[in-house]
Amino acid sequence: MTEFRQYPGRSSLMKELAGLVAEELKRALMQKGSASLAVPGGTTPGPFFEHLRAIKLDWSRVSVLLTDERFVPESSPRSNTALIRQTLLQEEAAEANYVPLYEEAATPERVLDLLQERVQAVLPLDVCVLGMGADMHTASLFPGGDLLARALDCRAPVLLPMRAPGADEPRLTLTAPVFRMAGVVHLLITGEEKRAALTQAGKAASVLAAPVRVVLDREDPTLIHYAD
Repeated sequence: MTEFRQYPGRSSLMKELAGLVAEELKRALMQKGSASLAVPGGTTPGPFFEHLRAIKLDWSRVSVLLTDERFVPESSPRSNTALIRQTLLQEEAAEANYVPLYEEAATPERVLDLLQERVQAVLPLDVCVLGMGADMHTASLFPGGDLLARALDCRAPVLLPMRAPGADEPRLTLTAPVFRMAGVVHLLITGEEKRAALTQAGKAASVLAAPVRVVLDREDPTLIHYAD
């Protein structure tokens, strides 16, 4: 079940999305005393993070994690963890409990059990914000990914490594069951190219061809937020 929301500009999208996510986190805090939020990496959500981090709520009871991460140390310029620390975990949100998807090791497989335990401890997600690529990937669920079919399976573990054409390093990604169990999912899309990709995803023959359909086909709400 999806709902499409179009905004007059990117700045209004980012501000309104931040307010909506903050209200959803506050509701979870009132209902169960804690909340969990998964967010995408990359530069697109930066203004959303700037608005969200300034909103007052009990961030010390909010667990924040990435929807996916490159398997690189935080010292790397390609680390989404480093980016999140700089853009989201500041101001009011500095007190949030960050759940990293990286530990130093030769391969992600060597630390997978530890990282899965961390993720499992904060599930189900109360709020999940995702992006989408022009190739219709979301998180690190890439078309052609080596473990894509397993990650999309209803019996998948909560976290899997992923290697894919065009990806410079292995990734770690949350999987289909995590997204399907989330209380609410927000899909953040900007630009005509990604709007066209969203339309294409709806016509794709299978979720393997368009992995973003893992959230478009959810029974629970997925809100699509779009601005040119």
